[in-house]
Amino acid sequence: MSDDREAERLCEVAASLYDRGYTHGSTGNLSVRSGDRVIVTPTGRPLKGLSPADLAQVDLAGKPLGANRPSKEAPFHLAVYRQRPEAHAVVHLHAPYSVALSCLADLDPARPLPALTPYYFMRVAPLGVVPYRRPGSDGLAAAIEAAAAKHHCLLLRNHGSVCAGASLSEAADRAEELEATARLFFVLGHEKVQGLTAADIAELGVAFPS
Repeated sequence: MSDDREAERLCEVAASLYDRGYTHGSTGNLSVRSGDRVIVTPTGRPLKGLSPADLAQVDLAGKPLGANRPSKEAPFHLAVYRQRPEAHAVVHLHAPYSVALSCLADLDPARPLPALTPYYFMRVAPLGVVPYRRPGSDGLAAAIEAAAAKHHCLLLRNHGSVCAGASLSEAADRAEELEATARLFFVLGHEKVQGLTAADIAELGVAFPS
């Protein structure tokens, strides 16, 4: 896919996520990696209404490659790309149920969500949990870089989600699946939930290897 089409697709996916309530205001940011460059949504702008001319570009070290200012969260996008060379897109959302999950006092970092459906297991699990760090800080980027080595989907405490994928469609699908599972978790009331068994998960792992 050409850089121009990558940029157009980024704007299309960003607008779709905004329109469907996965983010609000000027929250959330998306990026795609193209060779040694990263195209990223700009700072201070809603994900709706963007055009390719609005997008920013940086190199893999974070150096700006144009006049547009990238999202302040661009450093953690770059951190994910460093840890996951197979990733070509990162989607960061402030979707309501995922954020609600990230705020639970009794959240178990080892098992933040039960495997309620096979799709959660195939697209999201294992979900990593990143301790709270100030948005835009070096500490947040460092924490995400450490966690991304083992997880392609992350839940940022009191913040939102970060999902990486081999394509923008895959990263967005993972973010949407995480939000859908978090919503199910709250709709079901956290208790008396029948999730997948260990045997079910083992069978999925054989049928759909990651």
